[in-house]
Amino acid sequence: MSPRPFPPRPSDPSRLSDRRRKPATARSTETWYYPLRHHNYRIFVTLSLAGSGGVWMQRLAQDWLVLQLTGSPAAVGVAVALQFLPMLVVGPVSGVLVDLFPKRRILVVCQSVAVLLAAGLAVWNAAGGHDVWVVYASCIALGITSAIDGPARQVFVNEVVGDAGLPAAIGLNSAIGQLGAMAGPALAGVVIAHAGSAAAFAANAGIGVAVMVMILAMRPGELHASHGISGDGPSSRRGQILAGFRFVRARPPLLLTMLLAGLLGAFGMNGPVVLAAFADRVWHSGPAGFGLFNTVSAMGALAGALVATRIKRFGRKGIVVSAGLFGLTQLLAALMPTQESFVVMLVVVGFMTLAFLTSAATAVQLEAGSSVRGRVLALYFPLLLGGHALGGLLAGWLTEDFGVRIGLVVTGALGMMSAVVIGFLLWMYSRRRNHGELPAI
Repeated sequence: MSPRPFPPRPSDPSRLSDRRRKPATARSTETWYYPLRHHNYRIFVTLSLAGSGGVWMQRLAQDWLVLQLTGSPAAVGVAVALQFLPMLVVGPVSGVLVDLFPKRRILVVCQSVAVLLAAGLAVWNAAGGHDVWVVYASCIALGITSAIDGPARQVFVNEVVGDAGLPAAIGLNSAIGQLGAMAGPALAGVVIAHAGSAAAFAANAGIGVAVMVMILAMRPGELHASHGISGDGPSSRRGQILAGFRFVRARPPLLLTMLLAGLLGAFGMNGPVVLAAFADRVWHSGPAGFGLFNTVSAMGALAGALVATRIKRFGRKGIVVSAGLFGLTQLLAALMPTQESFVVMLVVVGFMTLAFLTSAATAVQLEAGSSVRGRVLALYFPLLLGGHALGGLLAGWLTEDFGVRIGLVVTGALGMMSAVVIGFLLWMYSRRRNHGELPAI
């Protein structure tokens, strides 16, 4: 007689993994490649890479041209500041524009302005123009355009993929955008080294035209409707601007994440000033070295892009850790004794740059609802890039008066300190929340 089999043990749902409990459809929408099933998103990823790369190519070419015209790293710091300071003024207003008007139309208008700026500088530089104020004016105009284009591009993701694929699309789009921010300066360095600044401006104008064609090639019928701003009149719109502030203020973890991005922008993202100074004053490798430094940084960013869609799972602790490592790698790069070891460290710096920026941007966008996302991003970008502007002035001053290596050591150390302080504040908030001292959001 065969032994009586034991009855199957009831499954304990609490012991099942999240992977087994989630429906297959939910798991499929979380994969990094799910948004690529959409025709419009495949176009959008391509134009995001090209558009982001083109904007940063323009910025770096402007910075290098200022260095050529003035011979002063401090003047480069002024150029960096002028590119990003307009975001502090235009940013909050741009969020209302993004939530109010069709994003696709905004992208076309912004891209048209960027093409005109690039083409104008290409002609002016090729004709032998040498007045630095012309470059400064272009920096301001590009800053205003970017203050509107950046939030519009990020919010447009929701219209492209819909709510189901939004988390994966945000992570992938953030990674692609930051990769373009690293690849654009690398390409600019190569073009400047071989053909000059005017060729870099002309190349960016061509990229801008291609981006416009891709935007127009998207299928309007496949776009998802997005929530806009309700209410008319100037007083209502002023209230909508304040609504973005209120939303962020009511969520301390979100506010601290955005503040950390601003601090890292100020203390860590000073590549145009620092790398130009290292190429010119430390390793004496000129434009060729400048291009090499940006290229290897982009290689590190590419490695970061391969894992960026999983960075969001690290949570706020991962954001703080990546910020601290970002500052540490910059500090170590400043201490490298040879150009070869410096180049190796730049790969690590590029990786950590992308790791921090992608994780922070993904966390901010996922926490903001679709109806307020444009206004939240319009606060996030000014903090990040406005900090970058102030950091350009700081890096230029430190480099000019104390030397290139000292400047990078100081900014790297300040970045690490920022991560420690923000990490402590987040820990204190979490501790008080767990003990019931703070209300749930």
